Amino acid sequence: MNQEVIRALTIAGTDASGGAGMAADLTTFEEYGLYGQVALTTVVTMDKESWGHHVSSLSTSLIEAQFETIVASTVPITAVKTGMLGTVEIVELVANFLKDNEFKYIVIDPVLACKGTDEVLNPETADSIRDLLLPIATVATPNLFEAGVMSGLGTPTSLEEMKKAAKAIHALGTKYVVVKGGKAVQAETAIDILYDGEDFTVLSNQMLEPAHTHGAGCTFSAAITAGLALDMDIHDAVRMAKDYVTTAIENGFQYNDFVGPLFRPAYRLEKQGRFKQQ
Repeated sequence: MNQEVIRALTIAGTDASGGAGMAADLTTFEEYGLYGQVALTTVVTMDKESWGHHVSSLSTSLIEAQFETIVASTVPITAVKTGMLGTVEIVELVANFLKDNEFKYIVIDPVLACKGTDEVLNPETADSIRDLLLPIATVATPNLFEAGVMSGLGTPTSLEEMKKAAKAIHALGTKYVVVKGGKAVQAETAIDILYDGEDFTVLSNQMLEPAHTHGAGCTFSAAITAGLALDMDIHDAVRMAKDYVTTAIENGFQYNDFVGPLFRPAYRLEKQGRFKQQ
């Protein structure tokens, strides 16, 4: 085997619709040319009549057994990201796992709620993510709601408030902070920001309509993780992730009356000529 294998790991839940969670992470890792693996933490299903979410967490013993299998390789894991963790006990287990192993890059996506809701699934879990995982993160990638909870400042509604939240999260020990604003912030473009402790980088793209964004947050975080695994500069990794997600949204589809997921292979397929450039 001549080519170098680069491994990336996601510690996350599964979304039965295929839009978010481990499906988003693993397909993104593959699109970037990585060998992706998952330690499954939760199973998320939706009621077909109302699209209400049901979250079932796996036992810590089963998650720990997955960790043992994952590290039983002579090929190192270069980058790890976390997604939905579900319970305080799972967060504590994950924190110990990350501290006990020398991973070059750790991306914490502090998933606190399911798509379309602004209710923290478990407030105690939010506290443990803030206290145990953000201080060891290379990058934290909260959306607006999560940035408000993690910073203690409330959900940002403007670029300036996004910057204040990013500074507060950086002060917790996170090396870099990416606040995913997207179309939710009050602006004429879809905005995300990167804070490196000194400077802000603002990334903006044209608003897309219709916007098939189910899984966009997970995909963006996974793409940043993949870029870092390839030893890209953080700024380059975030910019490429933004382009990757934008193309995936442009080529998304309507899954049902409730959600429309983005289509992650679109970035590659555009370059192959299957899809037209938008």
